[in-house]
Formats: sequence, C-alpha cells, structure tokens
Amino acid sequence: MLIRVGYEIAIRCNVPTPMTTYLNLESARVSDVQCERGPTATPGVKLETFRDLFGNNCIRMLAPSGNLSLKYDAVVKDDGLPDAVDENAQEHRVDQLPTECLPYLSASRYCETDELSNLAWGLFGHMKPGWARVQAITDYVNQRLTFSYGFARSTRTAAQAHEERVGVCRDFAHLAVAFCRCMNIPARYVNGYMGDIGVPADPAPMDFNAWFEVYLGGKWHTFDARHNQRRIGRIVVARGRDAADIPLIHTFGPHELTTFKVWTFEEHDPSFASQRFEKISLVTPWFSQRWSRLSRHIRERSEAEPTT
Repeated sequence: MLIRVGYEIAIRCNVPTPMTTYLNLESARVSDVQCERGPTATPGVKLETFRDLFGNNCIRMLAPSGNLSLKYDAVVKDDGLPDAVDENAQEHRVDQLPTECLPYLSASRYCETDELSNLAWGLFGHMKPGWARVQAITDYVNQRLTFSYGFARSTRTAAQAHEERVGVCRDFAHLAVAFCRCMNIPARYVNGYMGDIGVPADPAPMDFNAWFEVYLGGKWHTFDARHNQRRIGRIVVARGRDAADIPLIHTFGPHELTTFKVWTFEEHDPSFASQRFEKISLVTPWFSQRWSRLSRHIRERSEAEPTT
C-alpha cells in the first residue's frame, strides 16, 4: 500500500525569530519513502536537521520577518495492516523495566499523575494487569471525552480534560497516558499521520493525529483513545512524554499561524503526480452541524450535573 502524506504550514513573524519543527517522519520510516518533495521553506532559509533527546528528527531555522511557508509532500510504502494486537502482553514490575522506560512513568507538563493517581487506582486497580488494563483505560477515556475541533485548547491538561469531558485527539492521548503511568505502565505520547483508510471518510479537515504507546511484554504497543480501534496506515512523526516535548512548530518569540493544511490518504498513482491540495486550513474554525450538536449536548450535560 502507498500512502500520500504532507503538509503546508505558514506563519508570520514581526522580526527574525528562531524556530524548530517536529514534522519529519520517524527514522524507522525513512526507508519506506518512495518519493518526496521537501521539506521546503519559502522564502528560502537554512534548514538544519538535528535529533532531540527522544530520538526525533527535527529541524531548526531562523524564520524571517514577515511570512514563512513550510511544505512537504511524500509517498510512503506501508504494509496495509491494522495496528498489532497482543492480548497476552504483560505488565513489568518497575524494578524490571529498561532504564529508558522510566521517564514515561513520571508526571509531565500535560499528564498530572499526582492529581489522577487515586482516581486511576479506583477505576483500574481491580482490572487484569497487562493488555486488558490498558484497553480498559482506552475504553474509559474514549467514552469519557467528546471530540470536536471546537473544543481545542492548547493549555488543557489530562486532569482538566477529565473534568471538562471534551477535547481533541491530544487530550484523549494525554488522559490515557496519565492513567497508564498512574498504574506504573510506561506510556508515551505519539504524533503522526493517520488517514481515513479502511474506515468511513471523516468530513472534517485533515490534521495530524495523536495516539499513545505503552510498554508491555518487552515492547511498545499502539493504542488510540480517541478512535478506540485498530487502524491502518499510521505514520509516526515524533514521540515524547506529552505534547510539550514534540510541538509541531515552536518559535522562540511571537508568531501568527496563517495556514495549516495536512493530507494523508491512500495513493493509487505510483508516479507521484503533482497534486494541488485544497484542504481547508485548520486556522479557520471548522464546525459541522454534528459538532454543534455535540457541543450543545456537552453544555447541557454539564449544566445538569449537580455541583458540590
């Protein structure tokens, strides 16, 4: 299977501003790239690659005063298989975990294990350890939160998402990660491409997706609290403790985001023909009637709940 991935992101700065991006494909998928264009910057600036503390492929640059556009377009070979399942995968005792797993047991910017620990043990402490417990956490988060772009807020933490009961994919991932860490299961946040392959097409504009991975049975496994199903065609961009570790773009100074377009879909043209993508930019608020109904339902439910 061939999967087309790419983005067009534009920002505006008032003065030259240092900037880093976490937009490159993970190292393990570089050999799967069949053809690509970019990443490119307009106007042209020096793009310097580096690897961060978590092994992610990153770029640093000096964004000029005015407009800067970043573009990337590629075709990636994929096995076309859904996320793997191993229901026999067992939890490890903390003293037996590899040292590199330990950072994924602690609290982080968006995952407050100290605030959620008692709740987590009350909800999941009686569950069968291992895969079944992580799946129970995934089920709970999927049912607890309601998804909508209209609920996006960059400062929302896992505990706040649990109380507000709304969010976008990063909030689903953060809450699941926090619960897993509370149960002494190493969990990390993942950002990447995931198109509507093998599932009904979503009418919403495409975006990067967030999911999470847990360490069970001597390896990392993929879980997705937002969709809560095994999906085809995930292409990892970056991994970290949470979204604070792997911001798609980070400027060391003020900037205005003017364009944000993402595409990922099954590609049937191996020639990698030039294609113009007219996907709506997520910079412009996008609300369908469905999201409006969901928003109203959440508001009414919140108002109906007794206060203490």
